[in-house]
Amino acid sequence: MTSPDRLAPLAPLSGIRVLDFTWALAGPFGTMQLADLGAEVVKVEYPENDEKQRGFGPYYEGVSTFFFSANRGKRGICVDFKTDEGRELIKRLVREADVLTHNFRPGAMERAGLGFEELRNENPMLIYAALSGFGQTGPYSPMAAVDAVAQAMGGTMGLNGERGGPPMRVGVSIGDMVGGLYLALGILAALRARELTGRGQFLDVALMEAQMALCENAIVRHSAFGENPTRQGSRHALLAPFGPFETKDGWVVIANVKEWELFCALIDRDDMAFDERFATNRARLENIDALEAGLTEALRKKTTEEWFEIIEPANVCAIGKVNSIANLFDDPHVAARNMLVDVPMPYGKEGTLKLPNSPMHLSETPTQVGKPMPEHGGDTDDVLRVWAGLESETIAALRERGVIK
Repeated sequence: MTSPDRLAPLAPLSGIRVLDFTWALAGPFGTMQLADLGAEVVKVEYPENDEKQRGFGPYYEGVSTFFFSANRGKRGICVDFKTDEGRELIKRLVREADVLTHNFRPGAMERAGLGFEELRNENPMLIYAALSGFGQTGPYSPMAAVDAVAQAMGGTMGLNGERGGPPMRVGVSIGDMVGGLYLALGILAALRARELTGRGQFLDVALMEAQMALCENAIVRHSAFGENPTRQGSRHALLAPFGPFETKDGWVVIANVKEWELFCALIDRDDMAFDERFATNRARLENIDALEAGLTEALRKKTTEEWFEIIEPANVCAIGKVNSIANLFDDPHVAARNMLVDVPMPYGKEGTLKLPNSPMHLSETPTQVGKPMPEHGGDTDDVLRVWAGLESETIAALRERGVIK
């Protein structure tokens, strides 16, 4: 007879243990993906609780919303791994781990006695994943990097902004978060490789290079034609119209028009349908300013919702409403896909906060989202008992000596 446990759906990474030294946003965002997929992610922090570890504001009920949003579903331990006893404790945990992650500058973990070469002796099957601004090698490797620096150095900032205007940072932290996603993807690949080889390996992910990977079309155009693509606002280099247009009460995105004459009829601009300046995609690109002026004049006459109801069913182009974050909370599609979930507050506080659900919808092994961020050192005792096999007396003695919290 099937046991009750077998009836519950397994998560894709059930049984995978991750020892997570990452902090700030890039690394934690990556390891959060692993937690969503069911890995046991144990966040390692110093015993002292400071803003750099636990995230900046704004604070809600005394909890950093920054930290809350990037660390759901994890467990937390506090170990002073700068001490000899702390390092030995980490090594005991490494023997039971599948993955170790960090996003310190190159050399920091080696100086702490916790580099890849040291720890592979403890666990030859360990996946050791290091995320940094510029990678572990090369002339830039010692440099610090934050999101804006990654966007700048990796090329995306040079492509973002209005034509003729200054470079502009993308409004979400893609410099950090794309690096975190590549960290998670690389770890999954290394886990699969371990199944084939029986060996762990070192994973080196750089924020700058993750941004370069996003610039693939711009890079190949420079390689093929000598172009140096630059900022063009929301316009597309190859398609017109393409981008947001103002409506009576907001904005709507129009893109990939495949039936130009019918599209013009829907927006009551038959005159534009037969204008030679707009007859082909190439002509529209060459007369982009006049094209956009005519479309803006037409689209300002109705609301965003009215245009969506007129244009979308006709299947003449891609159309999208430009949602604010507040709009997402009321969007019926977001609700139908369960893409905003309630996550409990930590520290026994009442209430919940909403976070985006995982966008990975697996039919047989669903993601698991809904557990809160870890409390500072809240799981130290349990992890040391289960992973390292320590007795309560030993744990108490370590705490007395300040090795753990």
